[in-house]
Amino acid sequence: MTQAVSQLYKKWSGHEPDSIDLLPESGSDRRYFRLHGQGKSVIGTYGENIRENEAFLYFTEHFNKKGLPVPQFLAVAEDKRAYLQSDLGDTSLLSVLEKEGETPTVYALFQQTVQSLARLQVKADAGLDYSRCLTNQEFGKQAILADLLYFKYYFLDALRKPYDKQKLIDDFDALSNYLTHTEYKYFLFRDFQSRNVLVHDQKVWFIDYQGGMKGAPQYDLASLLWQAKANLSAEWKEKLLTDYLDALDREIGKSVNRSVFRSQYNGYVLIRLLQVLGAYGFRGLFERKAHFLTSIPLALSNLKTYLAKQSVGIALPEFEKVLQVCISDEIVQRFTPTQATESTPLVVKICSFSYRGESPKDTSSNGGGFVFDCRGIVNPGRVEHMKTQTGRDKPVKDFLEQQTVMPDFLNSVYDLVDITVEEYIKRGFESLMVSFGCTGGQHRSVYAADALARHLRNKFKVNVELRHLVQDEKNWINELPNPA
Repeated sequence: MTQAVSQLYKKWSGHEPDSIDLLPESGSDRRYFRLHGQGKSVIGTYGENIRENEAFLYFTEHFNKKGLPVPQFLAVAEDKRAYLQSDLGDTSLLSVLEKEGETPTVYALFQQTVQSLARLQVKADAGLDYSRCLTNQEFGKQAILADLLYFKYYFLDALRKPYDKQKLIDDFDALSNYLTHTEYKYFLFRDFQSRNVLVHDQKVWFIDYQGGMKGAPQYDLASLLWQAKANLSAEWKEKLLTDYLDALDREIGKSVNRSVFRSQYNGYVLIRLLQVLGAYGFRGLFERKAHFLTSIPLALSNLKTYLAKQSVGIALPEFEKVLQVCISDEIVQRFTPTQATESTPLVVKICSFSYRGESPKDTSSNGGGFVFDCRGIVNPGRVEHMKTQTGRDKPVKDFLEQQTVMPDFLNSVYDLVDITVEEYIKRGFESLMVSFGCTGGQHRSVYAADALARHLRNKFKVNVELRHLVQDEKNWINELPNPA
């Protein structure tokens, strides 16, 4: 992947990139890179889904011609697996909200976002060839049913709770029919959330619209205002909805029937909340990606808030029963990890070591714990330029994440260790030891130990003591004073 985007950069710019940064993984299978050269940077993307790439590139060129707030398209590889676009930085609207909270400055950015959303939805729709869409050309009944079934198969059924399947399908059909008959249909992002809105030069810019299609504008607005991670206040949601409707009036040149719009908006909020739960279930429960599991309690809380105050306007008896099951205390507790407090005595001691040297010694009175052997993972130390590096150096981390089974290995580690950590917190135990060994105690074991420490701190807020036996010894020797 790195080689592909590097070659494309050289072909586009005429020179090799000075450096390449691998950007954090997103929910998709695409990988993103920041390529630096001649004092500026661009974003490189690599994805195996050619149709998805083609849709994104077509949309981007179409939006660029209309002067809409999206990246500038720069170049695409002949095989269409890699492409370059302008770099709008790393500051998302979500990160600004998380850092500053609900301040007037942040509200102004959200207001600009909903106004720009209305403008893009209407202007992008004009002249757009929807046959170039990745999947459906329109977010109609079929797509709505697909979202509802996504929730059913990947979240609801995983709960293993009884319900009347035929009655639920009938309710799905009724809801999708109701939402299909909307007065307005424009360009629909499909995944419009504050993480996909970048703030650059005090302006908002939109990314990740490759799944776009024609559809009801309410869906994108629901995706933004009801994003679980953003957790916007009810006051902000209401004010921003009004701001959006004012902007939509201006864009289409007439007043929208607000009571009808709001009624269907509530329905699309529910569809979006359930689609997100389905996505978290698929990524977390089926693909076993730990950070998606930690998002499920937020999504359930969001759904609970919605159900307490909103209604879709039609009777859906079996559906309503199922939703109440989803937000029950039992289900919420099932997905809410036990977290340590200031009085929790547990300390998790995590070590990396070399099988050529001594194994870590457990100084606690209880003994036990886990020892994981990393030697089944391809060793970056066999690659010449990484021999002297460690599992904390970027090239090594990129190699382990992209070219080995380290992510799968760690997901299995998390599954095992999480069970014990949660139980130890509940029972007031004081110590747990987890060790990772590899050939030299330098690359794989160091990376794995760091990753587990980060995971446990984030998920359980537990005290962690982290040691790298080989690397700590080397650093200690290097820090010794020179003999007189």
